[in-house]
Order: sequence, then C-alpha cells, then structure tokens
Amino acid sequence: MPAQSKAELLAVAAAEFEKLERMIAEVASAAALAKDAEDTSIKDVVAHRAHWIDLFLGWYAEGQAGRAVFFPAPGYKWSELKRYNADLRAGQCDLSWDQARNMLREAHGKLLRLLEGLSEGDLYSGPMKGAKNAWTTGRWAEAAGPSHYRSAAKYIRMRLRNLS
Repeated sequence: MPAQSKAELLAVAAAEFEKLERMIAEVASAAALAKDAEDTSIKDVVAHRAHWIDLFLGWYAEGQAGRAVFFPAPGYKWSELKRYNADLRAGQCDLSWDQARNMLREAHGKLLRLLEGLSEGDLYSGPMKGAKNAWTTGRWAEAAGPSHYRSAAKYIRMRLRNLS
C-alpha cells in the first residue's frame, strides 16, 4: 500500500534505500557489469533508478513552474518505455559500477531534500501539478524512489542467484 503521509513516505524511502544500498555494497564490479539475456546488467538497473528519480524531480519542477511536463520525457510516450529504457541504457553504457552507485546515492539525496522541504499538503493534498492524472506528488515520489528501490533489489537478488 502506498504511503499516505510525509512521515510514511520518508520512512519507506529511507528503509528501501538502506536495503538496496546494503545489497549493492556487496556486489563486485564484474557481477554488476555482467549482462543478462536481455542485455541488462545490475549496473544498468542501478543507473536507471537514479535517472528516474531525476526524471521525477524534473517533472515536479516543471509542473511547479507552470510549464508543460513531458511524461516520461520529451519525444517519448508511456507506451514507448521499452525504447526509452533502451536509449537510456545506451546513453549510460560507459558508466562504471562506482559511477552508477554514486548516481543513485546523489539522486536519493536530492529526492530526500525535496521531500523534507515539502509540507504534508504539498505531498498529499491533490494531484501533482502538470501530471495530468490523480496521483499526488507523494505518490509520484514513491514510484520514482522506494518502489524503484524494491524492484531493483528484486532484480539484483535474481541476477546474483543466476550468476552463482
């Protein structure tokens, strides 16, 4: 069930990030860079999660400024996520494992700073500006952060089992 308050959102963000952070701290670079059958690596998934936090932060900022918000990004529709994610992986292909982990830490820090600076009403009183749906800012933040942390951890556990 999604968080319903700022306190719940901050708690779930901290808990899920901590779990993921502990998990990726134990992943060797060779394992992180190994590609699966779909040409995706643990490094790719971690860098992807960092990028999606930055996307959310951009959506929020654009909406607050009254500008058009492009979901998921300019030139892409939600129905084109496979293409978007493939293009993202191609753009992030030269990242090292350390760079991907640092990107995630930095993005998580930016997410927390935003959430801590917003009020309960800012997060949960109504739809996020520019989103063109009923999701609150808090719900969007949870989808970009803690929910993505959980799915990344699930992928990493599976990959590590398959690699051993």
